[in-house]
Amino acid sequence: MNGGLKVEENIRENKMGIVPVNKLLLSMGVPMIMSMILQAFYNIVDSYFVSRMPDTATITGMGEYAVNALTLAFPIQMLIVGVGVGTGVGINALLSKVLGEGNREKAAHIAGNAVFLGICTYIAFLIFTIFGMNAYLVSQTTDEIVLGLSKTYLSICTVMSFGCIFSMIYEKMLQSTGRTIFPTIGQAAGAIANIVLDPVLIFGLGPFPQMGIAGAAYATIIGQMITFVLNAYFHFKYNHDIKNSIKYLKPSSSIIKQIYVVGIPAIIMQALISFMSYGVNVIFGAVSTSAVTAYGVYYKIQQFIYLAGIGMNNAVIPVVGFNYGRHDKARINQAIHYGMIYTLIIMLIGLIGLQIFAEPLAGVFSLSDETLALCVRAIRIVTLGYLFVGANVIYQGVFQALGCGFHSLIVSAIRQIIVALPLCWIFTKLPNAESIMWVAFPVAEGIALVAAITFMRKIKQNRLNWTEKTVNNIDFVSTVTNI
Repeated sequence: MNGGLKVEENIRENKMGIVPVNKLLLSMGVPMIMSMILQAFYNIVDSYFVSRMPDTATITGMGEYAVNALTLAFPIQMLIVGVGVGTGVGINALLSKVLGEGNREKAAHIAGNAVFLGICTYIAFLIFTIFGMNAYLVSQTTDEIVLGLSKTYLSICTVMSFGCIFSMIYEKMLQSTGRTIFPTIGQAAGAIANIVLDPVLIFGLGPFPQMGIAGAAYATIIGQMITFVLNAYFHFKYNHDIKNSIKYLKPSSSIIKQIYVVGIPAIIMQALISFMSYGVNVIFGAVSTSAVTAYGVYYKIQQFIYLAGIGMNNAVIPVVGFNYGRHDKARINQAIHYGMIYTLIIMLIGLIGLQIFAEPLAGVFSLSDETLALCVRAIRIVTLGYLFVGANVIYQGVFQALGCGFHSLIVSAIRQIIVALPLCWIFTKLPNAESIMWVAFPVAEGIALVAAITFMRKIKQNRLNWTEKTVNNIDFVSTVTNI
C-alpha cells in the first residue's frame, strides 16, 4: 500500500504526469530548443572567425585552409558528443521510467553510474588522441597545412573533452526530471563565453596573444567547461528527485546494461553521423577540396534548424518514458502527436528560411567563389528533405523512450549510411557531380521515414497494448500523413 501511495505522490509532484501534454512539451521543449540553437550558434561562430584568419608570409588563403581543417576534425568532435548524447539518452529514458514508477533509490544508482560512464568515456577519447588521431587525419588529406591545423585543433578538443562529456551527463539528468530551464542556462553561459573568447584568442585581442586555430579550440573547451560546472551545480542544488551520494558511483552491471539497452543504439546512431561526415569528406574529397569545405560550412549552417528539432525530440523522450512507466497510453500518444506537429513546424520554417537566405548565410564566411557556389547549392537541395528529417527525429526519440533503441538505430543507419553514402559515391561519378551529389541526403531521409512509420505501427501493437486509462487516444502512427 505504501509503495502505491509513493507512486501516486510522485505522479502528483511530477509535471510530466499531470500537465496537459501540448503545454508540457512547449514548456520543456522551448528551453531545449533555445539550448540547441545556442550550441549551433557557437559552433558556427568558430567557423566564422576561423575563416577570417589572416594570411601569413608563406600561406595564402589561410581562412579556407582553417575551415577545411575544422571540417576534418568535426567527425571526431561529433563522436565525442555522440557517445555523450547516446549515453545520456539511455540515462534519460531509464531515469524517466524509474521516476514514473516512483523508485527513487534506483534513480540514485542510475545517476551515480551515469557519472562513472562519463569518466570511462573521457579515458577512451584520451587514448584515441595519443594513439589514433594522426592516422585518422592522414586518411582524409595529405595537405600538410590542413593536417597541421587539424592536429592542433583536434588534440586540444579531445584532451580537454571532459567538459563536453560531463555537461551532457548532467544535462540529461536534469531533463529526465523536467528541469529543462537549467541546462538552457548552462548552455547559454558556455555559448556566450565561447563567442566572446573566439575573436579574443584567435586574433589576440587585448593582453591575449594571437593563437589562431588553437584559440578557437581553447574557446570551445572553456565554454564546455562552464556549461559542465553550471549543469552539475544545478543538478546537486535543485534536482531533488534524485539522491546524490558517492556510494552511488559504484558501477552496477545491471544498471549499466539497462542504460545501454537504449544507450548503445543511440551512441551508434550518433556515431553514424560522425561516420557519415567522415565518409562524405573522403567521397567529396575525390571531387574537390572546395566540395569538402562547402559541405562543412553547410553542415554548420543547417545545425540551427536540425538541432532545434532535436530540442523538441529531447522533450518528447522523457514525457513518453515517464508515462510509459505509468502505462498511460493516452499521454504517450499525445506526446508523440504534439511532438510531431511542433517539430514539423520547426523544420518547415527552417526549410523556407534557408531557401530564401541561402546565399547571404553562406556569404558570411570568407570562402572562394567556387566554394560559396557549392555551399549555396547544397543548402538549396538538402533542405528539400527537412520535413522527412523532422518526422524521423521524433520517431527515433519515441523508439528510444519505449526501449526500442534498435529500431531507432535502423532508421538512423538508413538516413546516414545505408542509403546516403552509396548515393553520394554514385553521384560523384556522374559528369555533373557537383550539382547532383547533394540529392543523396533528402532521398535517404525519405526512404528512412517509410521504415520509421512501419516500425511505429509494429511497436504500437506490441508495446502499447494495455487497457486505456483515458478515452482520449490519438492515432500517432497516422500523424504524419494527417498533417
